[in-house]
Amino acid sequence: MQEQQGVADVAGQARRAPMQPVVSDRLDSLFGGLSARKRIAVCQLPVSATVGLVVLAAAAFSPATLASNLFMAALLFHVAIAAACVAIPWGRLPASAFAVIPLLDCLAIGFTREAGGPAFSVLSVTLLFPVIWLSAQVRPYMPVLAIVGTVLSTVAPSFVQGSVPAGGSMIRVLILPLVMAVVAVSAHVVATTLRRHRARIVQDEQDLARTLDESVRRQGLLDAVLKAVGVGVWVVDARGRTVLANKAMRTDPALAGVVDPSGGQGLLMADRCTPVPAALLPAARAAAGDAFADELYWAGPPERQHAYSVSSHGFPPVGGQGAGAVITFVDVTSLVSALAAKDDFVATVSHELRTPLTSILGYLELVLDEPGHEDVREELNVVRRNAEHLLNLVNDLIAVASERVDLSLEETDLARLLALEVDAAQPKAAGNGLQLVLDAEEPLPARVDPERISQVFRNLLSNAIKYSPNGGTITARALSTGSGMACSITDTGLGMTAEEQEQAFTKFFRSARSRETAIPGAGLGLPVSKTIVEGHGGSISLDSEPGVGTTATFILPHA
Repeated sequence: MQEQQGVADVAGQARRAPMQPVVSDRLDSLFGGLSARKRIAVCQLPVSATVGLVVLAAAAFSPATLASNLFMAALLFHVAIAAACVAIPWGRLPASAFAVIPLLDCLAIGFTREAGGPAFSVLSVTLLFPVIWLSAQVRPYMPVLAIVGTVLSTVAPSFVQGSVPAGGSMIRVLILPLVMAVVAVSAHVVATTLRRHRARIVQDEQDLARTLDESVRRQGLLDAVLKAVGVGVWVVDARGRTVLANKAMRTDPALAGVVDPSGGQGLLMADRCTPVPAALLPAARAAAGDAFADELYWAGPPERQHAYSVSSHGFPPVGGQGAGAVITFVDVTSLVSALAAKDDFVATVSHELRTPLTSILGYLELVLDEPGHEDVREELNVVRRNAEHLLNLVNDLIAVASERVDLSLEETDLARLLALEVDAAQPKAAGNGLQLVLDAEEPLPARVDPERISQVFRNLLSNAIKYSPNGGTITARALSTGSGMACSITDTGLGMTAEEQEQAFTKFFRSARSRETAIPGAGLGLPVSKTIVEGHGGSISLDSEPGVGTTATFILPHA
């Protein structure tokens, strides 16, 4: 089960070692862990740092600017804003209360730019910090506040100084808000897109984690099932190579040479001594796309051979994985041994019964041939008929148990044999209200055992009559076809289900309907007929439908 274990290892590693976070993920994690007050202070830091650099630049290159009361007031405004970021308990205020800070930043930047004169007009670029801060928020009105802050940064200083913007100042009043409006809208759209993309990624990661958990759970369940079942499970790919084999498959000494051909003796045919050809091995057949079920194989050394019922079921390629098949090995040694013991018992008992029955019939014939028994002759005939019936039943048991019959082949007219059996069955059919119809191609020469083929006709006609209790028509046909001589008996009786048809040729099988209606029989007619027909090299089959009727057909090869 190396491959199976590998899947579980990969899943475990995936759970223990998640994807390494990128720098942005680390910053987001760090920023998300801060309090509301610290987050606002961090967002204010770019503006405060820029103002600090402006002060240093002014001290180095324009000391006179620091002497301006308006410039110093603007700097104090920046300091007050930075102090407010740290001092105010933002966590207790509404979530959108922080917006006042970037708005005040816009005003402070405007006053600092105006107080510094033309040399400090570059400070307009600093408006990007509060504008982006506001525009990146979820609420749609935040970009509007960013544009309002930009307008205030250009209009408020002139209003405070009592001057009307003109010339270059007027251009700044018009152009700067427009540019910042474009920046605000763009920043909001980008932030919203990134936020949605991030939410989608988080959702995908959660779905993937749940899928991985379910996969690991199913993998554990599969491991437990494969270890618990006593059935050998062998999975092969499209080339017949081992994908996995469960514990029952690997630890069974008799199957050592199946998974690993170099590990011991392979599979044997039903005769328990002929090795299975390479092309007929289960893995080779499965790789060729052959699906099969309940086929008997033997495996193991001669002194410890085991019988296995082998089935194969293919599966298509899924999720990038190739196609393959699941092959199961069920140890049926005990069942096969029990069936063999049952057949031996039936055969032994049948042979033991046939000898006294033959003797009884012989003495009955002697008694009936002697005069002086006229008063009990009718009773003796009843005894003889029942003894003959019992002997025929014993002979059927022997034939079924041995799965072979002794045949005496001779040239025979099948149509004549069928006609004789139909005539013999007419009285019983008429008693059941049945019409018996003969449709035979005459003559129909064949080389068969006439007594055995007549027995098949009798069995099939008897079944048709017994299972047509409500009258109807029984048609007996015999004709020559390209594949052989076809003989069929069709009735309009009870019919059989598909499941009953599968079991019809099983020894002693009786359908539920026949048991419920007390239809007589031992369940040997069809098995014996099958043995006789197959002994002639032919085949027999059923075609039936409940409530419609049954057609029993057997085909014998041409002479």
